[in-house]
Amino acid sequence: MRVRSPFLQPQLKEQLPLYLFVGVLFIVGVVFGTVLSSSLTLEQQQELSGDVQHFAQLLGAGAGPDQAASFWDRAWLHSKWIALIWLLGMTVIGVPLLLALDFLKGVLVGFSMGLLVSQHAWAGVLFWLLAVAPQNIIIVPALMIASVSAIRFAVHFVKSRLFQQQGALLPPLAVHCAIAIGMLSILWGAAWFEAYVSPYVMGWASGLLTG
Repeated sequence: MRVRSPFLQPQLKEQLPLYLFVGVLFIVGVVFGTVLSSSLTLEQQQELSGDVQHFAQLLGAGAGPDQAASFWDRAWLHSKWIALIWLLGMTVIGVPLLLALDFLKGVLVGFSMGLLVSQHAWAGVLFWLLAVAPQNIIIVPALMIASVSAIRFAVHFVKSRLFQQQGALLPPLAVHCAIAIGMLSILWGAAWFEAYVSPYVMGWASGLLTG
């Protein structure tokens, strides 16, 4: 007789609310970041936009940072982010902080988009879609999947230990660790993209900002 673990083979209805909740939280963060960028003074917006434009022009001229060093910097940053999500899920009480990280990621994405749009209108939208959005299409889903895994483990831990429900901790722990490792490998792929592909795309699209 085959035994099926409810944690290893969850029903779609069990995970969908979590993904919706984390997704809505991220979207709220994007909206907040957009509003935050518009709340800056005109001088602050112009200064930040000028920094972005100058950096994009440097990339277009082939004067960007060392690609290998950039890769390891981004890979280390993503590793710390995933490790923190994994650890917060293990501690259970860190779940609110985990959700705050998802919100913060949305704020960062929304801030960059809002700043470019406010200063460069449609050209800023195109630049953001070409130079900023592609890596985030990889990064954001990976962080969301890792976050949902951490939340599910925390919920399972609470049910099995505090409410004395049946269920071993080892299988869900193994799944949580495997998902964290899988998402980390995806984020390292995103780091490679950010280091070796994004600079060329950003340099090529820098004309949109100068134009």
